[in-house]
Amino acid sequence: MKDAAPQTIHLADWRPFGWLVEDVRLTFALAPDATRVRAAIRFAPNPAPGADRTRFFLHGEDLRLIAARIDGRPVAPEIIDGGLTLPVPEGAFEWESEVEIAPAANTALEGIYMSKGMYCTQCEAEGFRHITYYPDRPDVMAPFHVRIESGLPVLLSNGNPVAQGEGWAEWHDPWPKPAYLFALVAGDLVATRDTFTTASGREVALAIWVRKGDEDRTAYAMDSLKRAMRWDEQVYGREYDLDLFNIVAVDDFNMGAMENKGLNIFNARLVLASPETATDADYERIESVIAHEYFHNWTGDRITCRDWFQLCLKEGLTVFRDQSFTGDMRSRAVKRIEDAILLRARQFREDAGPLAHPVRPESFVEINNFYTATVYEKGAEVVGMLKTLVGDDGYRKALDLYFDRHDGQAVTIEDWLQVFADATDRDLSQFARWYAQAGTPRVAVAEEWDNGTFTLTLRQNTPPTPGQPVKAPQVIPVAVGLIGPNGDEVRPTQVLELTEAEQRFTFTGLAARPVPSVLRGFSAPVILETDDSPDRMAFLLAHDTDPFNRWQAGRDLARHNLRRMLTTGAAPDPAYAQALVQVLRDDTLDPALRALALALPGEEDTARDLFDAGHTPDPEAIHAAHGRLKDALAGGLRDLLVQVRAAMAPAGPYAPDAAGAGRRALANAALALLTRADGGKAAQAQFAAADNMTDKVAALSALLATGGGDAELAAFERDWAHDRLVMDKWFTLQVLHAAPGAAAATVGRLAARPDFDMKNPNRFRAVFGALPGNPAGFHQASGAGYRLLADWLIRLDPLNPQTAARLSQAFDGWRRMDAGRQALMRAELSRIAATPDLSRDLAEMAARMLA
Repeated sequence: MKDAAPQTIHLADWRPFGWLVEDVRLTFALAPDATRVRAAIRFAPNPAPGADRTRFFLHGEDLRLIAARIDGRPVAPEIIDGGLTLPVPEGAFEWESEVEIAPAANTALEGIYMSKGMYCTQCEAEGFRHITYYPDRPDVMAPFHVRIESGLPVLLSNGNPVAQGEGWAEWHDPWPKPAYLFALVAGDLVATRDTFTTASGREVALAIWVRKGDEDRTAYAMDSLKRAMRWDEQVYGREYDLDLFNIVAVDDFNMGAMENKGLNIFNARLVLASPETATDADYERIESVIAHEYFHNWTGDRITCRDWFQLCLKEGLTVFRDQSFTGDMRSRAVKRIEDAILLRARQFREDAGPLAHPVRPESFVEINNFYTATVYEKGAEVVGMLKTLVGDDGYRKALDLYFDRHDGQAVTIEDWLQVFADATDRDLSQFARWYAQAGTPRVAVAEEWDNGTFTLTLRQNTPPTPGQPVKAPQVIPVAVGLIGPNGDEVRPTQVLELTEAEQRFTFTGLAARPVPSVLRGFSAPVILETDDSPDRMAFLLAHDTDPFNRWQAGRDLARHNLRRMLTTGAAPDPAYAQALVQVLRDDTLDPALRALALALPGEEDTARDLFDAGHTPDPEAIHAAHGRLKDALAGGLRDLLVQVRAAMAPAGPYAPDAAGAGRRALANAALALLTRADGGKAAQAQFAAADNMTDKVAALSALLATGGGDAELAAFERDWAHDRLVMDKWFTLQVLHAAPGAAAATVGRLAARPDFDMKNPNRFRAVFGALPGNPAGFHQASGAGYRLLADWLIRLDPLNPQTAARLSQAFDGWRRMDAGRQALMRAELSRIAATPDLSRDLAEMAARMLA
């Protein structure tokens, strides 16, 4: 059934559901084409002020109703768009229903679906309405009792197992939860098992369930889980609350993972890892996501969001928690840089285009379209700023109060901020604008020096965004340190609170004019505007004591170089390479940080820099300039690059720890440049000798980026054609490194292969999600990339609207292009929007980008 005309849902219209759900009992008789779901649900009138009891409405989509009863008597509900309605008794009552669904036909991967013979679920945000009739909203919370009937050997659901027999199993989750946290898995699976002893001495059984043959790649995920459980006890005082914690790896999954209470369901690529099949980046991502979903047990499950407008409350906080965990497990400085790179690439782009929205949106058509970098990553930045402003002790005090006050509740941003106000006695009314205002603030910095007194003037301004033409000043914590002319730090980091449109901050008693190090640690998600010269950037790169700003200085040097090359036709400045020499030779720096310093900004970053400076970016010219600058670095640093690779040679067998990963990162960053100078000899040798996927992929990437690698590609396919996750890398690398004029043809060739399955989100993203990651190829002037992506999004939409809508964001920057590319991109967006029977997911995205 196609979606009805899209309707906009507004935060201002929220009302409590008119009935409480006291208990839910579900029975599943599983069959691929005709699963029967029997539900028995106890309702009682909701006494909350404003509860809407004008009509009894239950959500339901793609369900065949077989029977319905109230208090045992048959009833005939009216089936309407999106659910059903019927008269109900004044007091408490029991609703019973039986419906039939077809998991095997569910290609949208919402509700119950099948993945290679396994039944599994995805109910966030509104998937439960595809399972049975229910008030499918996050503020309706209830305990669940579930019975599963199937001939499959493994039958799992939320909570604790309470009974089982041949062909059936029963589960009970005593903790009230919204329907979006419901989960069910049934399949022929094997488990890696372990135990965890909580701080209070209670033993918890742990299991990671996978398809047979994958069990030897679960050890790191299990280790990550146990470390996350211990960290949450030590840092947040949160202990796990069930007897069992299950994780299931699934091949077909729209998202990364899902925090269903006691039964986390994961995309297999975020569980399975071995040195031969997973890169260091894969290992770190597994560690992070395992932790993220576990941390949701308290920040998302025990305390959930009142409505989907509050999504940032659970996701922003939990992202902040998983970022902190990864920083503690690895390197806080490196993690902060990685997070800033991601935020700038994804969220700043969102804020600068037609898809800009506040961290807490005011309205939506399809909530699936708001699982965005703004909600997740910017939401985490807002939590981080709050922690900076109230201090570590104030943050812990507020979080303890949050857990005590709101355990078992569905809450709002106002509830969240109130616990901080109560715990720290601080007025956060202005800070709340971070949740309400879209856009990335810009902070301009001006300096004055007068006889021992140094003054910084900070000015903030947030550009207009859709629906918000004027922005009020926000509370921006700006961490600042001062460096003396000899390179010594003369003022340690202090946090300046910028609360007005313009403020002056004065530092006295200085012997000489200092160089300010502003926005240390990336203390706020803002764009810093300075008039720093290349000499000052090089000075900060050499002397700044803040690791983030030292890296940022190198990044600014690269940006300056690229802007000059693209706007004046200048050659690469040799001074940039010389500035990097000091960083590469500094053995006191984490190798992972040196690797980050050696990398250029992304080509999309350069395009945004040019656009912000009043120039129209040419993606193909940008690609060429990046290549010339890399060639110059390779030539100028060749001998040093050889030395760095030798110094970073492995000292023992592969280990996915931070130290080993950092050494490999630096060695492979050096290899990527060296390949441009040695004709690929070092990369070919590394590919042939590599005993781990990190070095294998790094060598292949270096070769492909310089126009080689054909033999290595063939060898990679020959060795790994049997492994679906490793082959996703093979697909992606070819798209990312295709020459601009060949990118669309490369994608078309890969999509025509028999092992390309458009119904599998991982494989579709590996090919079509990678195309915008090759900006010069996607934006090739003929428009072939635009047409190809639009064709496939239109084909995918009837099968999987969520994935189609998310990948459509590749078109969001069309207004920043030249007139020719604008016309081509707009034409493809218009073609998508005009497609008959378009899902509301993709229809909303196209409409917002065209608006």
